[in-house]
Amino acid sequence: MENMKTEWMGLYPEELKQALSDMGEKPFRAGQIFSWLHKGARFEEMTNLPLSLRQRLSEAGIDQPVTVLETRVSKIDGTEKFLFSLPDNNCVEGVLMRYHYGATLCVSTQVGCKMGCRFCASTLDGCVRNLTAAEMLGQVQCANQALNGERVHNIVLMGSGEPMDNYDQVVRFLRLVSHPEGLNVGLRHISVSTCGLVPQMKKFAEEGLPVTLSLSLHAPNDQIRRQLMPIAQRYTIREPLDACRYYIEKTGRRVVLEYALIDHVNASPDCARELAGILRGMQCHVNLIPLNTVKERNLFGVTEEQVRAFLSELEKCHISATRRREMGDDIEGACGQLRKKYLREDPT
Repeated sequence: MENMKTEWMGLYPEELKQALSDMGEKPFRAGQIFSWLHKGARFEEMTNLPLSLRQRLSEAGIDQPVTVLETRVSKIDGTEKFLFSLPDNNCVEGVLMRYHYGATLCVSTQVGCKMGCRFCASTLDGCVRNLTAAEMLGQVQCANQALNGERVHNIVLMGSGEPMDNYDQVVRFLRLVSHPEGLNVGLRHISVSTCGLVPQMKKFAEEGLPVTLSLSLHAPNDQIRRQLMPIAQRYTIREPLDACRYYIEKTGRRVVLEYALIDHVNASPDCARELAGILRGMQCHVNLIPLNTVKERNLFGVTEEQVRAFLSELEKCHISATRRREMGDDIEGACGQLRKKYLREDPT
């Protein structure tokens, strides 16, 4: 994003100290500013800072880069879908889901997506730009405000965008969101999804960040995966799976394999048995996702009977698997749907 103003919230404490020193300000103020920003405060609310410093910070940069443009609340399960506005008037989505173990927020990492997966609405208009770490943090802060005293407990980087295609800012976000003086979300409560950018997956294994890695697999073989995911033209199915094994080896963390069940494409019992064959011996869990129908691509969901049959075959083969609970169906909960609707309706 072309923006001459500093996004203060996207700086590490040591970077804030350096920036303040460069401005001729006292570096000890960095801790105060970092704490305020990560509480969601605006400059005018930072009452223990001199007014002159607040004015200089405001002139040089942005305090809170994300605001809520629209909120939809599911009448079925209370799931909230946010349309977030960014400083350049782009918008992204986030979904806040409430579980008995705490609130989970699905965070976007890019405006749109260029990966081209056929079952995903986020990619229909391509990728506009990467989000900054501050913009990702801003989504969490907006959700915290909606929770009225509660806090986001779990984060999944599974909104619009491919996290590994925005590698540096995603890693910065992870380090900042887990900072003990900031939002302090435990890394073990964070999942990062990828469609399978193999070099970045291997690099990510070296970062020392004990998050859960989720691979969007969606097929038991190369032939089907190439029908659904352009990334499969670059890497065979074995390559991202080998990268998952490397991640397991380096982190000791189980990986999650996302598998969207699509009628007449990848949902047969034979597909389930083939999937079990390529996963045998891997420390993994399969997350079965009945597809939200994507009319633009003529891809359709499956029946409950098909889900149960697929799950049963995996269990027979001793593969850990569950059916993902569907949430937010009545508020266009799937990635990209609300943003696309907003862009269609926006008269500008």
